[in-house]
Amino acid sequence: MTESTTENPVLVETADGIRTVTLNRPRRKNALNAGAWDGLQTAFADAASDPSVRVLVLTGAGGDFCAGADLSGGPAGGHPLSRMHRINEVAMALHSLPMPTVAKVSGVAVGAGWNLALGCDLVVAERDARFSQIFAKRGLSVDFGGSWLLPKIVGLQQAKRLALLAEIIGAEEAERLGLVTYVVEPGTVDAFVADLAKTLAAGAPMALAQSKRMLNENTDKTLREALESEARAQTINFAGTDAPAAFEAFMAKRDPVFTGEWAVK
Repeated sequence: MTESTTENPVLVETADGIRTVTLNRPRRKNALNAGAWDGLQTAFADAASDPSVRVLVLTGAGGDFCAGADLSGGPAGGHPLSRMHRINEVAMALHSLPMPTVAKVSGVAVGAGWNLALGCDLVVAERDARFSQIFAKRGLSVDFGGSWLLPKIVGLQQAKRLALLAEIIGAEEAERLGLVTYVVEPGTVDAFVADLAKTLAAGAPMALAQSKRMLNENTDKTLREALESEARAQTINFAGTDAPAAFEAFMAKRDPVFTGEWAVK
């Protein structure tokens, strides 16, 4: 059964545990205006509170992912710091989602649009997609989490290259740097992401959520702190139904069915 709601300029559709969030301003290459920021915040909050959502796919309409913040209307009202805090909440909402997230990228992903994609766990890009940390060419500094994400993914020197030169790079270069997980041929990204999301949706939701959280957090921790996080996560897994289900399926030579339920009644 498929359920769908439309919120211009963000479209939300859910089918078989996969929630697809689509930026829907194709005439502006899905540049983010106030309505888009609000729509993303709502979409991420709704997904976080819905246990039936097993995977979130983020994409753009009309052949482009996202051209970053929409600067065409000039400065918005209100204090700039207040506006940035509001945008930062969207970045945190995406980063904090418990389910796996996949960015499906066609066309351009620049500025905050690229960092929106990098905020996802996996990035799938068509071979002719283009990427840029465009901020410097706009007289701006990196935002939407780019100053945190880039050094973690590519290291400090390459992060400085991308941020200070604001060059445009292709999907294959982005993949070489570790900024794209998969590069696919033009016209095949929808099918590829559908298969990937289906695989993720079949996984054990609580175990995946804990692995994602630890991978996001443990690079800033000591080894001892990371080991304690792992012990806590495995204890939770052992008290759920998915680990026993996986063992039984292994012994029976069949695929497990994961529900994410708690075993203790």
